Amino acid sequence: MSLAFLLTTLIVVATPGTGVVYTLSAGLSHGPRASLIAAIGCTLGIVPHMLATITGLAALLHASALAFQVLKYLGVGYLLYMAWTMLRSETAITVETRATARPPAGRVIVSGVLINLLNPKLTMFFVAFLPQFVSAGEPDSLPRMLELSAVFMLATLVVFAGYGIFAAAVRNHVISRPRVMTWIARIFAGSFLALGAKLAFTQQ
Repeated sequence: MSLAFLLTTLIVVATPGTGVVYTLSAGLSHGPRASLIAAIGCTLGIVPHMLATITGLAALLHASALAFQVLKYLGVGYLLYMAWTMLRSETAITVETRATARPPAGRVIVSGVLINLLNPKLTMFFVAFLPQFVSAGEPDSLPRMLELSAVFMLATLVVFAGYGIFAAAVRNHVISRPRVMTWIARIFAGSFLALGAKLAFTQQ
């Protein structure tokens, strides 16, 4: 495994995007447990893109303008939904300290999976990125692709968990300030809106 692959992976994973924003919001809203579950959900959302790349479906998506547009606008719609959930009340990021107030783990994971699943740029990334590190005609190309994908997923999990734990660590400093929490909610909503707009204008 080359150093170039590891460095590129870390740059791509650490660059703030929809998954990072979601993990940060989970950490601030519900603490470290929710942030780790969100990181797991975002990581699992990579699996379909990995399988699509390995089986060749991603190449079909890349070639089909209609398929790309459908997936793209599904992703835009979900990002707009996430922004709306942040803004639906003045205290959109509601911080609850009671254990009973924790959101169901399944719901957090599903949201994380959908955020990455409905991101066509991730599939395009796998199509353009992974093949560069697998030699054409290599006899063990499939195991090699799986290995590189596993490393990418592990890096995603570790980096996203780091973001989430950081957010959870500063949580106690902001939960007693409703105005701060309201502005944080607006910032996250604005981030989802901006990412949705960026995705809407993404060309194949």
